[in-house]
Amino acid sequence: MLSEPRSGLLAAWGNALLAGFVSPDDAVLAIVGPDAVHRVAELPGETGPVGLTLALGRLRALGVTGYRVALPAPGHPLGLSGPPEFNARALEAEEAVVASGAPYGLVPEVTAVGPEGDLHVEVVWHCLPVREAPPADVPSLGEAERELAEALREATDELSRLDVAASGPVAEAALDAYRARSERGREVLAPGYPPRAVRVLELAQRVGLLVALARENGHGGAVSASEMAARGELLRPVERVSRRAQVAAYNAYVEERERGPR
Repeated sequence: MLSEPRSGLLAAWGNALLAGFVSPDDAVLAIVGPDAVHRVAELPGETGPVGLTLALGRLRALGVTGYRVALPAPGHPLGLSGPPEFNARALEAEEAVVASGAPYGLVPEVTAVGPEGDLHVEVVWHCLPVREAPPADVPSLGEAERELAEALREATDELSRLDVAASGPVAEAALDAYRARSERGREVLAPGYPPRAVRVLELAQRVGLLVALARENGHGGAVSASEMAARGELLRPVERVSRRAQVAAYNAYVEERERGPR
């Protein structure tokens, strides 16, 4: 449950490649992960889908200087800047990558192919025009970290009161979120990111794990309809805070570069 979204992997390792911290082969290997293959379609200058190595090089030649992440949900266009067509595709996929320096965005289309028991995943990234404007509702790293700590405290207290977080896995996930440090964070993001971004992403993923476990925990002790509704109302803002923090962490490379030396 602590796996990274594909858009996060592409943005993080794409940024590391642009900065010269990793080779194209290493970047593509990290982005593809356990998937079978990634291709990019509708890339300017190409008539069909191309490999990820060629696509990242072409995007750089087109002026791309960095990659941001969008993790939208219904009613929350987190990280998006338009136009509506791109936003709709990103919302359907629940994620996207938005380039900085050139008006392009990438939305993944994920397909599982092969016979049952031997499925493998293929990903086609659709390269689409985007509006060059500030992304929606993305907090700073400091703001995201504060929101996470507050949301986690409130959620843990309230879920315990509803007898949802009292079971072992959920309670342990909540404790782990408080203990999250950069040691595990070295397994996420990519070279070149500030340590605070690593820490925020780690904590955000673990808060997301808390929400997922709480949802999977059945009704817990919340046996009445009103108690189940209360749990749902509680989890929604926590999940929203977790997504905002993840986007802030993935986007930290571009945000720091654009701010320049202080």
